[in-house]
Amino acid sequence: MDAKPARLSRTVMTDLVLPPDTNNYGTIFGGNVMRYIDKIASIACMRHARRPVVTASSDSLDFLEPVHGGEAICLEAYVTWTHKTSMEVFIKIESENLVTGEVKLTATSYMTFVALGSDGRPTLVPIVIPETEEERRQFASAPERFEMRQQRRDRGRRQLS
Repeated sequence: MDAKPARLSRTVMTDLVLPPDTNNYGTIFGGNVMRYIDKIASIACMRHARRPVVTASSDSLDFLEPVHGGEAICLEAYVTWTHKTSMEVFIKIESENLVTGEVKLTATSYMTFVALGSDGRPTLVPIVIPETEEERRQFASAPERFEMRQQRRDRGRRQLS
């Protein structure tokens, strides 16, 4: 299986935050942001694997600034690292005031997806090749995040048994 550059999975999505998308403070509901994150991350992973994917883990979602009604929400995602059948994807969320042009980093997230073969079972994915400095930093720190995911998953299994 050939390795693929991270840039081939890079996905960008922009939407306008309208009143039904907001809470009583006039900012976007966190659940709406989570829906956008899951959607863009799955697209990035399908672009990398060229296979159907399922969400395996939501590692983190750190809200840094609110996104207000009337602003654009802009998400960017790309596959940072792969294991055998899984892909870690980084998602950056920004808001843009469309009147002033001010852009703010509003959230970041890491998620993990698993690629599925035609039999519906996990299947191998291509190795990702980082090219930019940001991609290389994400790639270099990914094994530590992978290990933390494994430990968290193992703790969860032990708690259920």
